[in-house]
Amino acid sequence: MRRLFPIGLVLLILFEAATVFFIMPLPGSQRIRSLGAAYLIYQWRWPVRITVGLVLAAGTAAVWRARQSRWQVPAGLLVAGAVAWVINFRMAADQMFRQPSQVSLAPSGRNKVAGDRLVVGIEVEGQARAYPLQFIGYHHQVRDTIAGRPILVSYCTVCRTGRVFRPEVGGRTETFRLVGMDHFNAMFEDRTTGSWWRQANGEAIIGPLKGTAALTELPSHQVTLAVWLSLYPQSLVMQADPAFTNDYAKDYAFENGTSRSALTGTDPRSWQDKSWVVGIAADGKARAYDWNRLGLEGVINDVVGRTPIVLAVASDGASFFAFVRPDTGTRFSLLADSLRGPNGAYAMNGRGPAGQLVPINASQEFWHSWRTFHPETDRY
Repeated sequence: MRRLFPIGLVLLILFEAATVFFIMPLPGSQRIRSLGAAYLIYQWRWPVRITVGLVLAAGTAAVWRARQSRWQVPAGLLVAGAVAWVINFRMAADQMFRQPSQVSLAPSGRNKVAGDRLVVGIEVEGQARAYPLQFIGYHHQVRDTIAGRPILVSYCTVCRTGRVFRPEVGGRTETFRLVGMDHFNAMFEDRTTGSWWRQANGEAIIGPLKGTAALTELPSHQVTLAVWLSLYPQSLVMQADPAFTNDYAKDYAFENGTSRSALTGTDPRSWQDKSWVVGIAADGKARAYDWNRLGLEGVINDVVGRTPIVLAVASDGASFFAFVRPDTGTRFSLLADSLRGPNGAYAMNGRGPAGQLVPINASQEFWHSWRTFHPETDRY
């Protein structure tokens, strides 16, 4: 019976470690197909813990009766308790990256975010919002409301993916929490069914809703705040939550690509795992555009699937936009941060003499992320 004590301790420590190994960016964990194992472990975590706890309790009683080895009980339980606490309260994704206690939005006149900071911007029915990467990169998701409907603004720094979704499932507003990551992309768990959702495309990838549900993505833009406010001067801007001042990035290393961090750093070369690309998907096709080449060309007229598109980067070298071209014969050039077409100049928000160009989702992300979640992609 005394052998049950060390057996129970080892089993408990190994199981607790397994609960985070498969869904956190630990060595080797994100490069294997471990999602099924991770979800199974998570679903059965309490029955397993109770079973192991009973084994540990039986062993503890036997060790305690052997007076000469009683010291093993507090020492062993202290170690097991410390491991469980670290894993569940320090290494758990939603504990490492907590949600804002408040989402404070300010007009440009009261904004305290620097103009050269990158933001994820969204405009719906004449209302505009800007969410700095400096903040949403830490929180991973921020809930807000625009034009009377809820939105979920998400960002994964390990993939460099910014997405804005309608947090609605089956016609009802859903609540999500950050549960971990799969293949280096953030995963969210819905409160109602416990299904896990992929941040890169909003799909339910495991659980009761697997393969049957996906969040609706809203068009958004990654630009500098200065560019965004020049296009949408009435936009509201997310401000820092005072509770997380020490957690927000202070420098620009992630945003401008000078970071060489193993997880979130950038490779300045082209077509390497951590190189930047802009990805566009349409008509069941996907194409990746090398950021270095886009910077040199300034504007690219192309066709993805059957959809003619124009992709352009602003003179600040950081802000970019993508729109559907009216037809394949309409080509745009870039001049002074305007798209010049046959009918005149269009601003970088698509507004021009012939009306509004239709935006198309274009995501700047790491090449390893785009090709993982768009395995059919080709390269421009």
